Amino acid sequence: QVQLVESGGGSVQAGGSLRLSCAASGYTIRNSCMGWFRQAPGKQREGVAVIDRDGKTVYADSVKGRFTISRDNAKNTLYLQMNSLKPEDTAMYYCAAGPLIWADSGGYCLRDDSFYTYWGQGTQVTVSS
Repeated sequence: QVQLVESGGGSVQAGGSLRLSCAASGYTIRNSCMGWFRQAPGKQREGVAVIDRDGKTVYADSVKGRFTISRDNAKNTLYLQMNSLKPEDTAMYYCAAGPLIWADSGGYCLRDDSFYTYWGQGTQVTVSS
């Protein structure tokens, strides 16, 4: 049974930092697309950052330079370091896993949530001004 369990959310003031973790069980993240998504009330789910098996990353423009996605294959864990947090970062954050997308140039990952198979329950991040 595949489980993705997020942790590390909380309430911070604008300018603060949080580090989210996503521990995977029943699934090896090493050769997969792994991503962080978020959904604020009344808004569509947004792909925040994704990372492929080679460590290539893709970020939403709104978080570039502030958020860093990383993975520890030995611990089978995904991370999201969030710095310089803004009130507009307030949302439920979800960890997701899915297969690589294959093209002639090799495997890659997208921030499109339709490509992700497994999802965690989410962790709430609230940023106050």
